[in-house]
Amino acid sequence: MSSSSQNNSMRAITQHRFGGPEVLELADIPRPQPLPTEIMVRVIAAGVNPVDAKTRAGGGMAGVLGEPPFVLGWDVAGVVEQVGFGVNTAAVGDAVFGMPWFPRQAGAYAEYVTAPARQFAHKPGSLSFVEAAGVPLAALTAWQALTDAAGVLPGQRVVITAAGGGVGHFAVQLARQLGAHVIAVARADKHDWLAALGADELIDYTAAPFEEQIADVDVVIDLLGDEVDSTSHRALAVLRPGGTLIAVPSGVGPELAVAAEQREIRALPFLVEPDGAALAVIAELFDGGELTIDIERVYPLEEAAAAHRHLSGGRTRGKIVLAVDES
Repeated sequence: MSSSSQNNSMRAITQHRFGGPEVLELADIPRPQPLPTEIMVRVIAAGVNPVDAKTRAGGGMAGVLGEPPFVLGWDVAGVVEQVGFGVNTAAVGDAVFGMPWFPRQAGAYAEYVTAPARQFAHKPGSLSFVEAAGVPLAALTAWQALTDAAGVLPGQRVVITAAGGGVGHFAVQLARQLGAHVIAVARADKHDWLAALGADELIDYTAAPFEEQIADVDVVIDLLGDEVDSTSHRALAVLRPGGTLIAVPSGVGPELAVAAEQREIRALPFLVEPDGAALAVIAELFDGGELTIDIERVYPLEEAAAAHRHLSGGRTRGKIVLAVDES
């Protein structure tokens, strides 16, 4: 149990200005209290995502959070400590995981989080808290992009860029669960791993541009965006007329929209939403052995800056997680 657990304060990683990882600092801040329909979760572990780093630097969700100070993080795995009036889906002592409040502040880099109960689901019994903390944002992004946005159907050919990352390695598995023919774009050193996760074809983008190696596909889930080598624009070349591009990080700017329309391609922006019901389905897939997570590195809460430096390398396999409560 943490040193601040017996009073009304808690340890958290805060920042008072935008900037590099060095702006992240450990501090004691007031502990939140649950409102009606909310739960207070004692955070055991918190996932670290690219959107965290972008927001820390003044991009990402900074426009939603506003000026610092604020507490980063949206991936939560922990134990319900308190329930607000009207909560029927969780009880004190339940192990839960979730992606609450996104894109508003959730404050997952802290010892306690409060949020609507229905933005959480019960933690998969087959996963540790550290593993579960790496799931919500990345898995929900993959799930919602494939199902709600793209409407992937069995037999469709689906390309996933950045397939070896946090979202990508879930998208490969979930696209396979949906019955798609999965084409994973990643460096060669990740190919054997991605094949084991269910990829039918592996494309090494360092050998040649991926658009020269792929053609006539139904869906592209682009997890890089135009800010990285014009990836979304280049992805248009691999889609058949009537195909779908889901542009996850960068959205669909005017130029991309025009280029897609000229090719008779549906180009959609995307932003993940909290979804406890979908997380419950994802939890069942984990417990059924149909979904796995790869955790590359775990850092203690106070080393959040080091976790962000690691993430900035851009070569992470799977997820990075903060261990918040190591008792």
